[in-house]
Amino acid sequence: MCREHKVGFKEFPCQRQSREVKKRPTMRDKTRSSPGSAPTTDASSARAGGRRHSPARAWLKQQGGLARRNARHVILLSLTGTILAVGQAWCLAAVFGGTLGHAMVGGLPYATAFLGIAAIRAFLGAMTERYAAAAGAAARRRLRDQVMARLLAIGPSLLRGYHSAELAAIAVDRIEALDGFFSRWVPAASLAILSPAIILLAVLPLDWRAALALLAAGLLVPFGMALSGIGAAVASRRQFVAMSRLQARFLDRVRGIATIVLSGRTEDEAIALGRAADELRRRTMRVLRVAFLSSAVLDLAMAAALVGLALHYGQAILSGQAGHPARALFVLLLVPEFFAPLRAFSLAYQDKMHATGAAEAIAALPEPPERPVLQVRTIEARGVTVTFDHVSLVWDETRGPALHDVSFRIPAGETVVLAGPSGSGKSSIMEILLGFARPTSGRVALNGMDITDIVPAALSRLTAWVGQKPMLFAGTIRDNILFARPEASEQDLLDAIRHAHVDDFARALPDGLETMIGEGGYGLSGGQAQRVAIARAYLRNAPLLLLDEPTSHLDPVTEADILDSLKRLAAGRTVLLASHSAAAHAFPGHRIDLRDGSVVSAPFPTMYGKVMA
Repeated sequence: MCREHKVGFKEFPCQRQSREVKKRPTMRDKTRSSPGSAPTTDASSARAGGRRHSPARAWLKQQGGLARRNARHVILLSLTGTILAVGQAWCLAAVFGGTLGHAMVGGLPYATAFLGIAAIRAFLGAMTERYAAAAGAAARRRLRDQVMARLLAIGPSLLRGYHSAELAAIAVDRIEALDGFFSRWVPAASLAILSPAIILLAVLPLDWRAALALLAAGLLVPFGMALSGIGAAVASRRQFVAMSRLQARFLDRVRGIATIVLSGRTEDEAIALGRAADELRRRTMRVLRVAFLSSAVLDLAMAAALVGLALHYGQAILSGQAGHPARALFVLLLVPEFFAPLRAFSLAYQDKMHATGAAEAIAALPEPPERPVLQVRTIEARGVTVTFDHVSLVWDETRGPALHDVSFRIPAGETVVLAGPSGSGKSSIMEILLGFARPTSGRVALNGMDITDIVPAALSRLTAWVGQKPMLFAGTIRDNILFARPEASEQDLLDAIRHAHVDDFARALPDGLETMIGEGGYGLSGGQAQRVAIARAYLRNAPLLLLDEPTSHLDPVTEADILDSLKRLAAGRTVLLASHSAAAHAFPGHRIDLRDGSVVSAPFPTMYGKVMA
């Protein structure tokens, strides 16, 4: 895993490195430069212009097309409300015309009709909001499922290029920021054209000059929005960057709070967090400033149209050329209705700018590995033979290959210890076998079947893994063990607990297996956490056991106990044990020595001749 997460006000070094690796192109890579080009930093984001935004815009366009289907009810209800608004304005003009002594039929029928239409419009407005909220929720749910599926398909290797807080922000905050895009912008973009057109068609037969004035004032709105939109996109993107950095910094400081306190850096880190929070506040205020500017342009256009038409009709009435006053009142009452969808469009435009900033992060996620159309869903699980045939793996071309022309074969039921210094390729071999990485070249086979042809679910059933830092979740000890196989019977659970010697320390706990532990195993010692992980591996009962530094950071006595448990777990299974420990190197089995990503020595003669499946 990447060791260079330094969360501050610069881009994470590991993120910069991973984005320079020539892997499968992401949505950004397909429309930008070559994979080896340097990423655009926040300081130069404004200069990147449309070249940087095109993937996000293409992604938003695609999402907008999907969301428009769910917005059909919102659009139809809103158009119906606009038509009713025309009738309501006519009724109100007739009532006021009657009070001026120019009654056309009588005020009571028009007043009754006005109240009835108002009730219907209120009902339609409530239904519109309900359908809009439902459309936004459905879109967010669909997107979150897609993003989570992509994160799971890519696997832990994604953490080489992204901070965990950044991924959490993408899956939660940035998808939530798309709510306004789906619930407001998508219908508003259609209604901004259709609803004013209905108003113009109603005004045109009565006064073509008034219709032309409304059209001219309406055209000022998109012009003003275009001017403010340039700044809105940049401000929104920078706000998201500041938010992600603050989240990452805060999460890192919470994880390392003991180190901060012991180093006497509490005040320094508090000041740094305050500066990051203040930076987010300033960037948020810039977004609001741009939003107010766009709203001011719309208010100015509406005020100009309303004042101009009022002066026009006032002079006409004084000169006796206005005809029936109700017509003038009707046109004036329709001015707010004409600008209402444009106002909604202007407000929703800010939602679109927020969505553009969020879409950049989502669209930049790397594509999951391409898998063959036909994949093996079942594989013989009685015994697993592992074959590496001239395998190379490149994480970062600037640092050379993590594995280079690695070939070996481990027969079913054999145990092999992977030995070598840090960076020799032990963890890379583990990640390939876990399905978290794919070889750059060469072939990896399980029982003769190419590992890339095996569906992830089938590969997961074949493997059990115990790492140097077991991932324990906040919950009971029982729940953490059952995580490996939730459908396991109570007897299987008790057998796993006994073999892993979890019961040795669980008996002393107040609630036994029901004892609550914190995130990351808080409340358990390192050895106890490893025993929980071993119990998971027992419960999983997989034929291929992968042990990656399972005794690191443990004292000699605890290490000996853990290795004794692992020896019993290894019986009858194919085992790969990667470790620096001398005690672990004495683990019964064969040994493969690695150096600089290459095999130095291996136990089976076939490793240097033709590799056999």
